[in-house]
Amino acid sequence: MAGLNDSILARFVTKASRAAKLRGAVNVLVTGSQELRTLNRRFCGKDQPTDVLSFAPQPGLVKGLAGDIAISAEIAKQNARELGHSAALEIKILALHGVLHLAGYDHERDHGVMAEKEAKLRRTLGLPGGLIERNQPLPQKKRSQGARVTRSRRERPL
Repeated sequence: MAGLNDSILARFVTKASRAAKLRGAVNVLVTGSQELRTLNRRFCGKDQPTDVLSFAPQPGLVKGLAGDIAISAEIAKQNARELGHSAALEIKILALHGVLHLAGYDHERDHGVMAEKEAKLRRTLGLPGGLIERNQPLPQKKRSQGARVTRSRRERPL
């Protein structure tokens, strides 16, 4: 992907992992939506593409591995275009989200804990709005003032 080579992404993931207090190596696969769809179906039972998936390692299987993250370059590019920033920046946002899942956070069950952590780390790492914020509905008052509600592609089947 233009603007984000492997070494830049690796340095960012290392920095994000440290900030999230995640120990161990993180493997990142940036691939197409079809592969994310296959992984999502196989491991999550959802037959649709998604923007990012995280996979914690089997306990004791690989020493020093924190886990794996898979990111859809196609969805990252679409999200970036809709949100007005680069695809490289969107991949970093997705990588941070994946790192937080590997660190044990779960925004579907933690009543906002992951959202707070992601917001804090985004500021620390110089990133714009993250995935969790995009998926939260705006208060009714703000919506009526013409604010645009943007949701991650992860929440919308393509």
